[in-house]
Amino acid sequence: MLTRRTLLQALAAPAALPAATPPRFVGITVMPEDYQVEGIEQVLRNVKTRARATAVATSPYVMEPSDRQHGQRQPPIDAGAGGVRLLDRPLWGRRELYTASSPSFVPNLELYQGLRYQPAPPDDLTRAQGRIVHDFLVAARAAGLRTYFQIQAAIPPDYIVTSGGPTDQDQPRLPDGSRPARRVGNTGSLASLDIRRYTQALIADLCRQYPEIDGIRVDWPEYPQYLLDDAFLDFGAPAEAAAKRLGFDFERMRRAAADLYRHLHGGLTDGELESASFVLLPFMSRNEGLADLGRFKATLVKELLQGFRHALTEAGGTARQLVPNAFPPPFSFSSGMDYRLAAPHCDGFSVKLYTMHWPMIVRFYGDVLKPANPAISDAVLVRKLVRTLDIADDNGLPRLADYNYPGPDTPHGAGPSAQRRKIEAAQQAAGDTPVYALAHGYGPLEDFRQRLQVAWRASRRRVWINRYGYLTEEKIDAIGSVCE
Repeated sequence: MLTRRTLLQALAAPAALPAATPPRFVGITVMPEDYQVEGIEQVLRNVKTRARATAVATSPYVMEPSDRQHGQRQPPIDAGAGGVRLLDRPLWGRRELYTASSPSFVPNLELYQGLRYQPAPPDDLTRAQGRIVHDFLVAARAAGLRTYFQIQAAIPPDYIVTSGGPTDQDQPRLPDGSRPARRVGNTGSLASLDIRRYTQALIADLCRQYPEIDGIRVDWPEYPQYLLDDAFLDFGAPAEAAAKRLGFDFERMRRAAADLYRHLHGGLTDGELESASFVLLPFMSRNEGLADLGRFKATLVKELLQGFRHALTEAGGTARQLVPNAFPPPFSFSSGMDYRLAAPHCDGFSVKLYTMHWPMIVRFYGDVLKPANPAISDAVLVRKLVRTLDIADDNGLPRLADYNYPGPDTPHGAGPSAQRRKIEAAQQAAGDTPVYALAHGYGPLEDFRQRLQVAWRASRRRVWINRYGYLTEEKIDAIGSVCE
């Protein structure tokens, strides 16, 4: 696992990349609702001919319009902060709506026999429209595109990010045993053997149901880092059992995390925040208990991905790729995604440059720390957060109130060098395993174009773009132009 010293070195130093230029790779995430509405032919024309993509990813579900009471908002609302976000390509005539989803296939229940988690049952929507996912994959392969499924790593039944979730027993816990009051994604404990076994069964099922896929992309195979509480997970019963099995001192980790958590919630001063040695997040600490917590989470992520790789190989052979989506450094040091440790089990990493989330994260952190420590100043707190998270090329904006989730026409304001440093640091840690920059399509055209240029160059011509629903006609053409 990277230590605090090697973290700083990785963020500051150029990545040790191979001399040869790797093959050009441009992937676009296309969700089933996109081709349900626009049709397979039009989507593939835009993706292949205009954007000049070489790969697509989709998911094994189908969708239909619903209502606020029974459905989930599209786009996802991101713990309330993302309510300003709108789709660029309307679904059923709307840029925001509530939807319901169903699996696109009939699961092989023998694969899930005896498991606590079970796949969602097929229904009328599955029977009426589920075939379209298979047809899309076949058509994409015929067009010369590589094809991937994107699934969730720890949100059973794992088809889609906005529905499902773990049982109460498998919810990740804070050091005091409580559940975080607010989260962006309803992910479960990575230590839960029940969650791991279910997702492994799903991977095997998808490989057999859809032989057209070239690989699996798993989203959130880590502890997603959006709120301050996220950095202090996981101390639930599955984690305690895993710590004992792996030889980690659970109580020492818990005490150390609880001490830092309490200090951040009432003991901060401006002097501390301005100190270069001040610890804001567990991964920055020299404390042995907190260092063990980082190694423990990294081991959980490694085991999770190792199990996924085994399931994928058993069902689909070694040619099918496992490519996790992952938070970039330094978020990854709290999420548990140690690229060096995970690399032997992966064929690549899609490293997220979801820059619309970066101001949201600063605001989420600040909205907790400022009320808990009313004597600290806005300017000092914001400067410390911006530097710690490495999201700008300067000291950032002066006030906490300046940080908000950007609207569709608002540039994200992320530093180009900060974006580049994150990709280079991830590649340095991953060694020979390729890193793909995962750029987000949300935002105004010129901002998207500039961010894509940074991603394209930093990753040495290997990008994924999330997702088709945020790509205007002009952005589609911009992809083809930038990613030559």
